[in-house]
Amino acid sequence: MASSLPAAVSGDDLASSLEAIGETTPLVQHLTNTVTMNDVANLTLHWDALPVMADSPGDAGEMAAGAAALLFNTGQVPEGKVEAMHDAGSTAADRDIPIVLDPVGVGATPTRKSVAEALLEELEFSIIKGNYGEISALAGVEAEVRGVESVGEYDEIEDAAQSLADATGATVVASGVEDVVATADEAVRITAGHVRLSDVVGTGCMLGATLATFHGALEDPVTAAVHGTLAFGIAGERAAELDHNGPESYRTNFHDTVAGLTPETVSGLDLEDRIDRVA
Repeated sequence: MASSLPAAVSGDDLASSLEAIGETTPLVQHLTNTVTMNDVANLTLHWDALPVMADSPGDAGEMAAGAAALLFNTGQVPEGKVEAMHDAGSTAADRDIPIVLDPVGVGATPTRKSVAEALLEELEFSIIKGNYGEISALAGVEAEVRGVESVGEYDEIEDAAQSLADATGATVVASGVEDVVATADEAVRITAGHVRLSDVVGTGCMLGATLATFHGALEDPVTAAVHGTLAFGIAGERAAELDHNGPESYRTNFHDTVAGLTPETVSGLDLEDRIDRVA
């Protein structure tokens, strides 16, 4: 059973989660898009986990048998990949392996919406992560998604996230200027990250990979969602503090910062003001 959302997370709490990843080296299987696949694989490796990108029918289900967690990213939805998601999802269900859903672009086209709805109807997801627009669209409230980007105002994003959590049983992460983590009963806002993250294609996909990585080492989806989101944001901040000339050098800094985010570097951090309970 998932835990309650924490009112606070300490540096030592975050260090314990990073230690768990390092000690277990979870195999994280990604069924994702080709645009950001390399960044997703590398970031998983930088968190001290093992990435595998088995995403074809047959192979996907077989590989899932040995995975600690799966990530389904709908950034591209060719028929074979969607079939592979259902194949791997069936294996995960049989073996109680957690799946993270990143419904990229849901709300932009009817096809993406139908793919996500079919996955939600057939499979149980531990964590659902999307931007404000994607989460709102899945929750059945008004949303504007242009391509894969969320546009517009989402003043009631906490309500949408909780509604989706209630309907699916998943812990929901809505990413934006501030990230919202919600269960059916509670919601918190996490203040961490940097505006530079929005200048790099694929940071949303990398957040999904981060959540799957944390969940591969941590049994509780709430802890994985909160700690993964917080660690990702802290890395984004630290990357911006390093010298960079623009988005591409910032992207390199971000990968390097994740690789250097160890239990020792986060233990003792003052994170008191990073989490705000909003519901």
